[in-house]
Order: sequence, then structure tokens, then C-alpha cells
Amino acid sequence: MTEHVWSYQPTAGHLAGTDLTGYKVEATDGNIGKVDKHSDEVGDAYLVVDTGVWIFGKEVLLPASTVVRIDPEDRKVFVAGTKEQIKAAPEFHRDKHLGDAGYREELGTYYGTGGPFGGRPA
Repeated sequence: MTEHVWSYQPTAGHLAGTDLTGYKVEATDGNIGKVDKHSDEVGDAYLVVDTGVWIFGKEVLLPASTVVRIDPEDRKVFVAGTKEQIKAAPEFHRDKHLGDAGYREELGTYYGTGGPFGGRPA
């Protein structure tokens, strides 16, 4: 099951209703971009990160479980995983991420127990 990947970890410091748009996103080995869009809906929480020039202007979708810590003072979100792990994630499809169960399962498997994240922070 991969449902747990779509929820924030209790220790992340996420407060429902907080607008994370524009926050910088830090992997374990450096900056990967900024939050372009996010959802904090229970069981369906995620971040869409605009990677800028780092991966040639692509966006990545990070399930909420990858968020280790949120620093509202510095407007930063710290996520589990390295730049390479995030770069190797399934390609983000803006038109699929909300309603395509197969796509969500693919992402859930990568960021959950079936991928390099192993269902826990890196």
C-alpha cells in the first residue's frame, strides 16, 4: 500500500492551510527549486516543485511524506532524498496527477516502500 505517502509526517511541522507556494525546497544535498503548487488535503497532500534550470525547467511532484521539516521563518521545505533520487522520480504529468490512479500508484511506489525512499526519509 502506498496511501501513507500522501500524508505529512507528524514531525514535519506542517500546519493545515499554510500556503507553501514560493517556498524553497531543499533535498538532503542542496536546493532543488521552489514550490509551485501544493495540496494539504488529508490523504492527498503533495508539493509540485519547479526545478528551474536544475532539471531543465521541469517540475516534480513530491508526496507529502517526503517532507521532513518546514521552516516558515526562512520559507524553506526540507525533503528526504538526494537530488539524484528526486531527479530519477517518475516524470510529472500535470494533467494526470489529480485523477489517474495508475500514475498516483507509480509515484506512491517510487516514494514509498518500492523505491529508493523505502517508505521512510532518506
